[in-house]
Amino acid sequence: MKNYYIIDFDSTFTQVEALDELARISLENHPDRDKIYQQIEDYTNLAMEGKISFRESLTGRVQLLNANKSHLDKLVSQLKKKVSRSFGRNKEFFKENKDTALIVSGGFKEFITPVVTPYHIQKENIYANTFKFDEEGNIIGYDENNPLSDEGGKVKLLKELKLDGRIFGIGDGYSDFQLKESGLIEKFFAFTENISRKSVTEKADHITPSFDEFLYVNDLPRAISYPKNRILCLIVGDVPEIAVHLLKRDGFSVRVKETFEDKYTKDVGLLLLGDGIRVEDEQLAQADKLKTIGYLGDVQGFVNKNICTEKGIVVFDDKKYKKRNAEFIPKRMADFINNGDTYMSRNFPNLILPRLTQAHRLLHIHRNVPGIMAQINKVYAENNINIISQFLMTKGDMGYAVTDIHTAYDKNVLKQLKQIDNTIKFRILYK
Repeated sequence: MKNYYIIDFDSTFTQVEALDELARISLENHPDRDKIYQQIEDYTNLAMEGKISFRESLTGRVQLLNANKSHLDKLVSQLKKKVSRSFGRNKEFFKENKDTALIVSGGFKEFITPVVTPYHIQKENIYANTFKFDEEGNIIGYDENNPLSDEGGKVKLLKELKLDGRIFGIGDGYSDFQLKESGLIEKFFAFTENISRKSVTEKADHITPSFDEFLYVNDLPRAISYPKNRILCLIVGDVPEIAVHLLKRDGFSVRVKETFEDKYTKDVGLLLLGDGIRVEDEQLAQADKLKTIGYLGDVQGFVNKNICTEKGIVVFDDKKYKKRNAEFIPKRMADFINNGDTYMSRNFPNLILPRLTQAHRLLHIHRNVPGIMAQINKVYAENNINIISQFLMTKGDMGYAVTDIHTAYDKNVLKQLKQIDNTIKFRILYK
């Protein structure tokens, strides 16, 4: 049975509401632009929350736009830069599922089609409204016969399509949930990477803070091995807002606390500490999921680097923190999680790795003992793994082996690598 993916456009495939953005372009020089912007946003939100009909919202917004075809060109250019990050990095998924990935939106084909087709989404799988123009190219309305212009339009459209298979809906608004309510789709995933609406999330089968999460829970091919929204990033102490923002923007599940509470020790994946914050040895010993610690200052005396090394935790600090900007350490932490880089680490060999493309990167942290690389490569050889590139660096008792392989492999390979004697920690990155 085929899987079909019904994907919303505004605030889902893209980070923004396109009509709101079009208004900012078309009304840029209008004396009452701020008042009109707010009216358009109000129409959008009321419809997304199910408080007014979709047609009432659509008509109200289009009438306020004062837009023409030249404004649409500018809009498309902007929207291409505003594709949601998790959709942008999963372009390969749409290539592999081009026959069953559908964009279904109350927006308009005139701006949706040029934005989504570079992602291998076929034109015949784009369902949206269309504008009406006058002879001068001004938008004067829309095709009111299109089912997507009406209340419950997505439900009406899906009934017409009669798709034979398992259907999954992904979106941020009430009209997306209506597909689940109608019984036409198997599961509804509330997409919250850009906006979270309580009236929608409380009715969803699953809340998906990223497209990676959707692919992960459905065991579908994806660009990254593990959704970053599932990795807890704990920020403790006096940490500038820009550092918090960077890690949130990268997709991590961020918690900001005044102290490192024991209840977080078993689940924390990244730990960013303000200057003067101490982590007890007992906490480090229990932090089995912790991958990296960032310290805004000199870590000496505040975090036991020996325990971190024994557990495969990469430590970054910045003795010159007060002279640098606050982005330095969070960027180092993110680069380690995303790419495996250990550049300027206090306890790991320093590696800056090439960007990972169309491969899997296997990160093997081990005790630096004779013969371990022979064991690692024996696993690859016995499983006929094609190695693209390999990097090895050591620092004292620590060894860090990075191997990029082609995407086809048996999952038993990972198990074998983890069981090699003197393995400390093993991770896999997808691209």
